[in-house]
Amino acid sequence: MSNPTPSPQAMTEEELKRMIAESDTGGRRPVGWAAGVIAFAALAWSLFQLWFASPLPFSFGFFILNDTEARALHLALAVFLGYLAYPAFKRSPRAHIPAIDWLLAAAGAFCAAYLYLFYRELSTRPGLPTQMDLIVAILGITLLLEATRRVLGLPMVILAIVFIGYIFLGPYMPEMIAHRGASLNKGMSHLWLSTEGVFGVALGVSTSFIFLFVLFGALLETAGAGNYFIKAAISMLGHMHGGPAKASVVASASTGLISGSSIANVVTTGTFTIPLMKRVGYKPTKAAAIEVAASVDGQIMPPVMGAAAFLMVEYVGIAYNEVIKHAFLPAIISYVALFYLVHLEAMKANIRGLPRRSMVPGSKRLISFGLTVSGLVILAGLVYYGLGWIKDLAGEASTMVISVLMLIAYAALVRYSAMQPELHLDDPNQPLTELPETGPTLKTGLYFLLPVVALIWNLMVEELSPGLSAFWATVFMMFILVTSVRCRHSSVARAICLQRPCAAPAIYTTV
Repeated sequence: MSNPTPSPQAMTEEELKRMIAESDTGGRRPVGWAAGVIAFAALAWSLFQLWFASPLPFSFGFFILNDTEARALHLALAVFLGYLAYPAFKRSPRAHIPAIDWLLAAAGAFCAAYLYLFYRELSTRPGLPTQMDLIVAILGITLLLEATRRVLGLPMVILAIVFIGYIFLGPYMPEMIAHRGASLNKGMSHLWLSTEGVFGVALGVSTSFIFLFVLFGALLETAGAGNYFIKAAISMLGHMHGGPAKASVVASASTGLISGSSIANVVTTGTFTIPLMKRVGYKPTKAAAIEVAASVDGQIMPPVMGAAAFLMVEYVGIAYNEVIKHAFLPAIISYVALFYLVHLEAMKANIRGLPRRSMVPGSKRLISFGLTVSGLVILAGLVYYGLGWIKDLAGEASTMVISVLMLIAYAALVRYSAMQPELHLDDPNQPLTELPETGPTLKTGLYFLLPVVALIWNLMVEELSPGLSAFWATVFMMFILVTSVRCRHSSVARAICLQRPCAAPAIYTTV
């Protein structure tokens, strides 16, 4: 008897995992010291960004960087990791890093950090680059384009080359867009040795805002918030017509609270919701389209929004909390519209939901669902209006007061969550025959909302800068990660958890 061949479904899942790995982390999986170098570089990048965003440099008077120096180091670490984590071609080795990639990574990092390493020398000769400056600029732009090709693909590189070519080919353009053109010295000096080219506003936004918010969302996902949002959405909506698709919309909206990246949203929610939608009757193309639409809308879901929101802050000069206020209503409307379209599609194809473990009266389910959704919707308003009076009452001590209240709320919610069943991470390849219980599922991860509350407080009440707000929210998230992991091994915590083993969710094993 011949061995059974893999089913198309299994092949599709394997391809999905490979696609996620290649888009999210590069797809390269080296072992040994090479893996340690990548991990150390990623950790150093994160710590550097936290240091730059924090008030610590000014408190200690050490390693104080201006925006240009910070942008140079930010890009240097990004290019270094880009060459190490992303192979050059599809057939390039994944288990080890070729010597040429090490060389390119080192050269790219040096060229990007050139403004930091020789900042004083460059400041004495603005607009008068030396031969070494020009060599570094040309090599740096070339290596940056190659790193971009590896990470984002060829279309972005072609677009960049077209605009770079426009700088030098101005006299040969049609009359409407023609210009005098620029020499090699002037063009390279402008692109690489000033803050109006590569090291301009866009890179400054990435250095000051975007990285920190992405780090905040990644820590929440590592802690298990993504799985919690998915399970909560499935438990509330999975019984409806087209329930998994509706749950995908709500899960993506919830994940959009903490992630401004549509790719990250698809990675965290799509790996579970897309196979589930296919199993209940959705066509693969429609399941993917629903997940992509819901994840893209996550970029306009406050408080953590996409890169475009931060570019608006920098270019237009408005406060980020004002962007949040004006983006909230359009984000809700877009998700309501998508939810309605999913419902129409489910009714047209007669796609039914999954059975519940126990029957609950419809009125009670409606009340529970309404309270849950309204609780998420009014979270920002509750923080702004419900807790805003603390700042008026306590003045400068409001930060200390709200910190103590957050710690008390965290301890209470963790203890409350420990009384609930463990929230296991489901395998999307295994059939989901019945829905999880709504009440216990929602109660298991309520403390995941606390870092979001901290972020909203810093942005809208304290009116801190987006970078500093993300820093304090990330620090609180790191505290939750550390204490949650310790909770799984601490006898004291087990005693607190009603004399039973601490029911920290199994998702913490990913930490």
